[in-house]
Amino acid sequence: MTHNFELRYSADMQIVVVLRLLVLLTVANGAPVLAKDILQNRFAYPIDARVLFVDGRPLFGPSKTVRGILLSALGTSISAPLLRLTWQSGLLLGIVAMAGDLLSSFTKRRLHVPSGGRATGLDQIPESLFPLLACRTRFSLTVLDIAVTVGLFFIGEIVLSRLLFRLRLRDRPY
Repeated sequence: MTHNFELRYSADMQIVVVLRLLVLLTVANGAPVLAKDILQNRFAYPIDARVLFVDGRPLFGPSKTVRGILLSALGTSISAPLLRLTWQSGLLLGIVAMAGDLLSSFTKRRLHVPSGGRATGLDQIPESLFPLLACRTRFSLTVLDIAVTVGLFFIGEIVLSRLLFRLRLRDRPY
């Protein structure tokens, strides 16, 4: 009987870790959006310095800013200890989430999707999958943990985006 309790307790703890990581992913990806709403164009230096790729299109686009990446990393670093995770874990998750977001933007520009344009799946999966893969050994994440977290992030971002649009905090919903 004690053995079953230990297994159940262990499984419950993994659910808590997954939920904490889900919150951090939301912070990582929400910080740049909030920064844009609050700061408008102040400190919004494009990460690609408006450089064009060999195909003549922007590398990432004007909406990917140094401000957004820094605030994502800072926000996750500060939020992680509040979730009983280390600030280093928060920093890693925030930086890798932004790397996934930059890869999405780079890919969208190659697919002729304008900056700020939607690409369902491409807008959610890299920015949640990559940080979870980067943190998998740190948090002993299983393939199922990662798949469920990416799925919850995907659904949550779409729902939250529509809510923020209705509250006029987003220009358009996903």
